[in-house]
Amino acid sequence: MEHVQNRGKKRAAVILAAVLTLTGAGIAFAYWTSTGTGTGTATTGESVAFEITSEPGVGELAPGSAGQTVDFTVTNPGEGILNLTAVTVEIADEDGEAWVPPAGCLAADYTAEVTTAPPAGDIAPGGSVDGTVTVTLENTTENQDACQGAEVPLLLTAS
Repeated sequence: MEHVQNRGKKRAAVILAAVLTLTGAGIAFAYWTSTGTGTGTATTGESVAFEITSEPGVGELAPGSAGQTVDFTVTNPGEGILNLTAVTVEIADEDGEAWVPPAGCLAADYTAEVTTAPPAGDIAPGGSVDGTVTVTLENTTENQDACQGAEVPLLLTAS
């Protein structure tokens, strides 16, 4: 009889092991479903101003002459692409104030124009484009001796 009892205990142990194994396997493949939220931020960069540098004028600036040409460079000093639309020039100081020529010289006799415009479009970070301004002095019927040696300030604006 002991043999029958041992066999029953063995069978119960095998069944219990099988149940535990199956239950454990079920737990190993079980999972919870869930949802969640979180937050984050991204910061948009800011535009920086173009830098414009120029070379000394070349040529003669005298009444009725072809004028003087001034080469300039527009540079993107920023970390993002900047789009250049145009460059304009006016005879004015760096603050945009109208130039006051020496007494007896008329500012209206001078003209400045962008004669070689840099190409419009995107300028990569650190990139640059070149252009040229021509400054002329109109030959009038008045004496223009007071304009000799005058330094004509040019204000270049890139947009």
